Amino acid sequence: MPLPPYAPPGQLWLLPQSQLEGLDVDYPQVIKVVEGAYRALREAGSDNPVKTIVEPPDHHSLSYSMVARDAGSDTVCFKAVYEFDPQRTRDSYRFHAFVFLCDDTTGAPIALMDVVRLGPLRSSATTALFARAACPDARTALVVGTGVQGQMALPMLLAALPKLDRLQVFGTYAEGLRAVQDSVGGIDVEIVENLQEAAGGADIVIGAAGLSARQEVRRESMKPGAVAVLLGYGVHPDVCHGADYRIATDTAQMMATSDDLRAPDGSRPTVDAELPDILLGRAPARRDPRDVVFAYNSGMAVTDAALGRYVADLALADGRGERVAFW
Repeated sequence: MPLPPYAPPGQLWLLPQSQLEGLDVDYPQVIKVVEGAYRALREAGSDNPVKTIVEPPDHHSLSYSMVARDAGSDTVCFKAVYEFDPQRTRDSYRFHAFVFLCDDTTGAPIALMDVVRLGPLRSSATTALFARAACPDARTALVVGTGVQGQMALPMLLAALPKLDRLQVFGTYAEGLRAVQDSVGGIDVEIVENLQEAAGGADIVIGAAGLSARQEVRRESMKPGAVAVLLGYGVHPDVCHGADYRIATDTAQMMATSDDLRAPDGSRPTVDAELPDILLGRAPARRDPRDVVFAYNSGMAVTDAALGRYVADLALADGRGERVAFW
C-alpha cells in the first residue's frame, strides 16, 4: 500500500528530534543507503558542491551550508548548520542545524528535519564503508571519543564488519564511556587508558572526539596495515602526513574543511583515492596490505539527502511529525 503524501499543498512536515527518537533504524540498511548515495555520485548524475563556510575572525562561531541532489532517491537536500563557541572556550556552546528535503520528481517538499541523529548516522556509515574497504579482515577497532559520533561508531562498524572481536574506546567522560559500552548491546567494549599502546594493536582507529580532545593517536603508534578514519578529532595530523595511502569522501571537500591538517609550511598531502571510486572498484582502498591508510570522512550532503529520505519514510510510516501551514 503506498504511503500518503508527506504534507498537503501549502503545508510543511516538521520532524524535530523528539519525533525521530525510537525509530526502527536498521544499521545495515543505513550503510546500504549511504553507499548507494556515494555510488550515484559517479553513476546516476547526483551532485554535491563543496560546502560554504562562514567564520568570524575571532572564531566565536562557525556556520556552513550545503546543497545536494541524490539521483538514486530523486531527493534534493538543503542543509544549514550554526555553531556558537565551537572551540568550547566560553562555556556557551550552541548547535543548531536542519535539513530541508524536496522530492525532485514531483517538486513537492518532503520535510524539514533535525539532524542531531541524521548526521551521526551518515557519518558512522561512511566510516564503516571506509573501514570495510581498507581493512576488510579487521578484528580490532579503537574509537577515540565518546560523544554522539563515538557512541554510534561501534554498532555501525559491527554492521559492516561482523567479524570484529575486540572493541576498544578511549575517552575522558565516564557517562560517555558507559554510553559507548551500552551501544553494542552486551558485547564487551574495553576502556583503554594508554591511547598510543591501544592504537598499536588496532586494525581500525576512529577519530570521533570533539574539538577539546587532549590526546590524539600518532603515526608512530599505528601498526602496518591499519586504517585511521578521521571524522572529528583524536587522530593527529602526522597520521595524515605519514600515511602510506590517503583516501577521502571528496578531495575538494577535504581541502575546504581540513585546515587543522596543514603542515607547518601550510601544505597538505595529496589524496590517492575517493570513496565513490573505491566503492565502484575504480580505485583501490590501499596499494599494499602493509600500508597505513588515512581516511578523511568529511560530511557530504548527498548522503544527508539519501538517508534523510530513508528516515523520513520510516517516520511517515510510523505516523510521526507535525504538519504546519507554511506557504
